[in-house]
Amino acid sequence: MTLSVHCRVPADGARLEVDCELPLSGCTAVFGPSGAGKSSLLRAIAGFIAVHGRIVFRGTTWLDSAHGIEVPPHRRDLGYVSQRGDLFGHLDVRGNLRYAQQRARGRARLTFAAVVEALDLGELLERRVATLSGGERQRVALARALLTPAELLLLDEPLSALDNTRKLEVIPMLERIRDTHRVPMLYVSHSVDEVVRLADSVVVLGAGRVLAAGATADILERLDVQSLTGHFDAGSVVHVRVESHDETAMLTRLRLGDQPLSMPMLNRLAVGDQVRLRIRSRDVALAVVRPAGISIRNVLTATVTDISVEPGTPFVEVLLDVQGVHLRARITREAVADLSLREGQGVFALVKSVAFDHRVL
Repeated sequence: MTLSVHCRVPADGARLEVDCELPLSGCTAVFGPSGAGKSSLLRAIAGFIAVHGRIVFRGTTWLDSAHGIEVPPHRRDLGYVSQRGDLFGHLDVRGNLRYAQQRARGRARLTFAAVVEALDLGELLERRVATLSGGERQRVALARALLTPAELLLLDEPLSALDNTRKLEVIPMLERIRDTHRVPMLYVSHSVDEVVRLADSVVVLGAGRVLAAGATADILERLDVQSLTGHFDAGSVVHVRVESHDETAMLTRLRLGDQPLSMPMLNRLAVGDQVRLRIRSRDVALAVVRPAGISIRNVLTATVTDISVEPGTPFVEVLLDVQGVHLRARITREAVADLSLREGQGVFALVKSVAFDHRVL
């Protein structure tokens, strides 16, 4: 089943010309630069802005302008969190959360107590909305969405106002909603790390149009969308398995296929866990012989599959195959020439352990 969205009209000052079929499983990230239409897309799906076109959710038509069908927002079975953390101003925090709980009529997937504890809202329950900070409003808005029996969550940068500590507490809850309760999410974010952690698929928007769509790993390694992620954020997404935790070296040992990796210790991961890891192309160096006497711990055997010169710059993107997994290395044209790199050549990919951002895992 899919969420079918076809809109070709101005909306909220941004033009949407979207034709897409979004998967209704896991998390789909909506990614792109400011002004790309990401928020407008979510608001159109929610019914919060007037658009023309057709929106069909799991076979149920929410909007069909040609036939005069427009289901109001409160009858679309979804939860919505905006960038502003919109709340009912006439209610206190407890009232906002109880409203969602009452609407759920016993069908909420999480309990009131569990959500309050996870988002640390206990001391805020009696506060009026007008007295909350931006981060506090965002936490309450997210809690309210999680207390609904929604069949779809629309999350517009829900973690943007939270600090890293709070993000690390909230992300596992979103993963549980995604995996255990199997509630699909559309998740707008400017953070590539959040996309890697949560998203199974990605839709890239630019100027209100879909520029690319597909599996997260496939989209984030494409050169034609690097201008949207930033060249220094380009890279690859790999799946690794946690092998052990080395208390002496303070490292977590991982396995990519049958090759070892290590990263700063993250003992909240359990041995055997499967983890999605982002390896930036700027953090990968290449050698044509296995290096010795170096500080870099991660040395992977790889094969060069493509060499792409970046016009107008000294840089080259080298695509590598590591036992069927793709990596990218961003190096200079001079390095390519000095190493005599060519497609099909065997090389060694070097990745510093400190390059991995363990804060988002």
